[in-house]
Amino acid sequence: MPDQTKYTNKLQNARILIIGGSAGIGYGVAEACIEHGAHVVISSSNPTRVQTAVNKIKNAYPSKASNIIGLTVDLGKQDTLDSELARLFKRTVEEIGGKEGKLDHVVYTAGDALAVGKMEDMSIEGILKAGQIRFFAPLLAAKYIKPHLVPSPNSSYTITTGAISERPQPDWAVVAAYAGGLHSMVRNLSLDLKPVRVNGVSPGAVDTELWQMMGEEKTAIFGALERRLATGRVGRVEDVVESYLGVLRDGFMDGSVVRSDGGALVV
Repeated sequence: MPDQTKYTNKLQNARILIIGGSAGIGYGVAEACIEHGAHVVISSSNPTRVQTAVNKIKNAYPSKASNIIGLTVDLGKQDTLDSELARLFKRTVEEIGGKEGKLDHVVYTAGDALAVGKMEDMSIEGILKAGQIRFFAPLLAAKYIKPHLVPSPNSSYTITTGAISERPQPDWAVVAAYAGGLHSMVRNLSLDLKPVRVNGVSPGAVDTELWQMMGEEKTAIFGALERRLATGRVGRVEDVVESYLGVLRDGFMDGSVVRSDGGALVV
């Protein structure tokens, strides 16, 4: 008689869209979902990166190679954001929606360069641009959740915020403002989209490709963080992914934001 799988099979055959899944945390979430038997669509703006990510996952999980698909979506333009999201959800459902034509989970991890800068350098154009992918896109994506997800508390929409929302740093006001707004977004959407659950994950400093944009500053920043954090190191993608898995699988978690930040708020 085989062992029961009450806790390990919750994502088996689940249909999951990861917006921003070609690199970093999103890619890690895609790997984990495939590992748990889900059918996954990853999406990003760069078709080459998307295909590279798909190929890597197929090579890592050859027995589940047919479970991963990649699609492109451009979230960076205000005038086409709505139509791009509509096309993404439509294509995703066509690819993995099954007979019901519905998904089980959507995870939003897309991001771009962090708008860190001095107050005197702020402009309305820069502030709006900083929120395009990190705030306005996940909010607008919410309008496509109800039509495309199974209406059940077993379904979920997970949004990514960040520790800066609760741990202020000089020159991060724009980033922090949007990150803090995502906490409120999660709580309000949990009412608007019920019974589909809406939650957030708030990572601290995690070593991803995004930090490569910082160049030599990355080493100094990470060194300072490692001296301050309770864990004594910055996060790894495989650390933070566990929080996303928990949020997806916990059918009673709703309107909450989970922290995975190395103890940043207690030191």
